[in-house]
Order: sequence, then structure tokens, then C-alpha cells
Amino acid sequence: MSHNLLKGKRGIIFGALDENSIAWKTAVKAHEEGAVFVLSNAPIAMRMGQINELAEKTGSQIIPADATNIEDLENLVDQAVEILGGKIDFVLHSIGMSINVRKGRHYTDQNYDFTQKGWDVSALSFHKVCQTLYKKDAMNQWGSIVALTYMAAQRVFPDYNDMADNKAYLESIARSFGYYFGKDKNVRVNTISQSPTPTTAGKGVKGFDGFIAYAEKMSPLGNASAQDCANYTVSLFSDFTRKVTMQNLYHDGGFTSTGVSNDVMEKFMKED
Repeated sequence: MSHNLLKGKRGIIFGALDENSIAWKTAVKAHEEGAVFVLSNAPIAMRMGQINELAEKTGSQIIPADATNIEDLENLVDQAVEILGGKIDFVLHSIGMSINVRKGRHYTDQNYDFTQKGWDVSALSFHKVCQTLYKKDAMNQWGSIVALTYMAAQRVFPDYNDMADNKAYLESIARSFGYYFGKDKNVRVNTISQSPTPTTAGKGVKGFDGFIAYAEKMSPLGNASAQDCANYTVSLFSDFTRKVTMQNLYHDGGFTSTGVSNDVMEKFMKED
């Protein structure tokens, strides 16, 4: 069901890989709500994924860009403004990658070249995206920039590895850049801290299935799905959240505020 929440709005959506990804579902939902946008992903991810299918479904153009490369980002922003016929109203940064995780390197035994690359892709790329939009004055007033994060930025989830550090850095950028974007351009910048979600990226983390089951039992409302996250993201792109900025918004069914749940306790209680 459409509410026309994004009618007349233009955007850029980074990171749609396949139909499991939050960026993919956000693109579909934004399209349903009346938005037009361009899709962007790294050339290698585009070969792996099915982004052409999404472009067809949403009537969108794809502009390949390495989000760690300023030249690529400048080209992307220029093309997006031209294709969409005006300044940008919303941006979704849904990009994350850890080579240490992929190669099975433990947090206490990092390859720092891997660490740096992962940080550049997962965190610094968000600053580069914001800076490019800011310098080009490419955002409309009251526009909205959102990046996806995870609670491992605040609490330890051992197998999340160096991605936890990347997410902490990402959230800090949203606050810091959010100040300047708010003061100078009336643009808001937020992060959404999503429940563990079985996306292609998520499944790469060791012990993920067990953790999803645990989070489900801990959260009073249960885990938020990728579709739930897409709906929430669209609300942050809409005009209903104009004064929400520099926030890390937990979208996790109440997990963050729950010390322990009866469902989890039952697992540890010895029967009389």
C-alpha cells in the first residue's frame, strides 16, 4: 500500500546487491512511495548481484561508483542531478565489508592492510559521500541522508570483528557531518541501527543463525526484518521526520533496551 510519502523526491541508493539486501527493499519501497532515484554500487558488486533487475523494476538508472573514490563520487552526484532533473532529497548508504572477516582473521590478529581497506569501504566512504554532496551543494533543503549500522558499535559481539570499529566510526561521522549539514544546508544525517538481518553481508558473520535466534528471543517485538527496515528508512526520507538529525536510531524490536527476557531466562533455568 502506497501513501505517496516520497512523491516528487529524488535520491541515490548505494549498495543494493540482491533482493535480500536492505538497500534493495528500500529502493522498491521508495519507488512505491513515488520517489525517483539512481542506483549505485561498486563495479565488482554489480557483477555479483542482480541490480539490473532492480533498475528495471523501479525504472531507475545504474551509475557504477567505487564509494571510496572521490572522482567516482563526483561523477555519480553530477550524473544523478542531471538524470533526475534536480537536486537530491535522500541518500541511503548501505555499504560494508571486512576483509579480515572474509579471510577468517581474528580480531586480535588483524592484517592491517585488510583493516584499512574495510574501514575505507565501510566507514570513511560515508564521509566521502557526505563531503561530495556538501561541496557540490547537491542536496535539497530538508533532504535526508541515512546510513545503516549495527549495535556492535556500542556492545561487543565477538564475531563481528573489525566491522564493530567501522560502524562506531560511521556513527560518529553521521553526528559530526550532521551538524554541518544541518547548520549550513538544512539537511539531516542519521544512522539506523538495525536488528541482525539475514542479508548476503550478514550471513558472512560466523555464528549468525544462532545470534538471530537469540535476538529474536530477547526483543519484545521480535527482530526487525529487512522489509521493516526499508519502511523505517522511507519514513526518514519523508517530510515527517524533518527535525530528526545526528541520531543513531535503534530499529531492533526493543533489543537494545532489554537486559534479559523471560524467553532467554527459560533456556538457563534448571527444571525443578
